[in-house]
Amino acid sequence: MERRSALKSLAAAVGGLVTLPAWTNGWTEATAQPVQTLFTVRQTEVLAAIVETLIPESEVPGTEVPGAKSLGVHTFIQRMLEDCFEKNDQTSFIAGLNSVQAMTNSGYGKPFTACDATQRLEALKTIATAGEPGQKDFLSAVKNLTIQGYTTSEYVMTKHYHYEMAPGHYYGCVPVAIAQNQR
Repeated sequence: MERRSALKSLAAAVGGLVTLPAWTNGWTEATAQPVQTLFTVRQTEVLAAIVETLIPESEVPGTEVPGAKSLGVHTFIQRMLEDCFEKNDQTSFIAGLNSVQAMTNSGYGKPFTACDATQRLEALKTIATAGEPGQKDFLSAVKNLTIQGYTTSEYVMTKHYHYEMAPGHYYGCVPVAIAQNQR
């Protein structure tokens, strides 16, 4: 390697390390949010109600287990759709959300978010048994993303899987006994 190219690389690395703390210092949760979201407010509410229907809050003796909505799985799904799915998959997902809303409006006379838990579950079962493949694909995608978001949430990883970011422990000050034969 030539000395000039090595010096240029070193200067770029030092410059990046000097500016990095100033760049990350200005981050807040509000600035990390996308400027334009994929869903409308109504569609976000419908998605939150769907994930809560799939994984509702429950109570295990002695503790209360949060549901998918309270863990923010619907925002995880929205982020996954925005970042990892292609445009045509995004539009078919939005069409699926709209069809759920339209089905409950025509079937129950009220939006999906206003339905009770049994009506929501019946609506999702109707979609699962429908002959239209687009609706089945939508429900399958919602189920898969809900399970992925729930099982990888911080709550589930730390409380149920007992995940540790850096496994193993370092005990720095431990008394060491001297062996009898080494005296």
